[in-house]
Amino acid sequence: MPEPLPVPPPASLPVPPAAPLNLDGFRADLAECLFLEPGEVDLEESPLDAGLDSLRIVTLLERWQAAGAEVTFVDLAERTSFAQWWRLLSERTGGAGHADA
Repeated sequence: MPEPLPVPPPASLPVPPAAPLNLDGFRADLAECLFLEPGEVDLEESPLDAGLDSLRIVTLLERWQAAGAEVTFVDLAERTSFAQWWRLLSERTGGAGHADA
């Protein structure tokens, strides 16, 4: 019986490119984690008061990093509103998707 083919390590598998980050996508990402519609997300609200815990923040962070945002968990934790998060992400994604929050 022939030996099974080796499974390539995950790093060698192709990774689909992430969509560029924009304000609509940012709102949609938040809404998904908060179980809201995107239009219901209050950008002036505190992420913690809105109900995000550290695991959900890390999930969002990984998604935004995959889209090209150069931010860390600490960067987000130092900001007290979703609007501040958006300004930071806008600044750190090379100008793609700039929009005022």
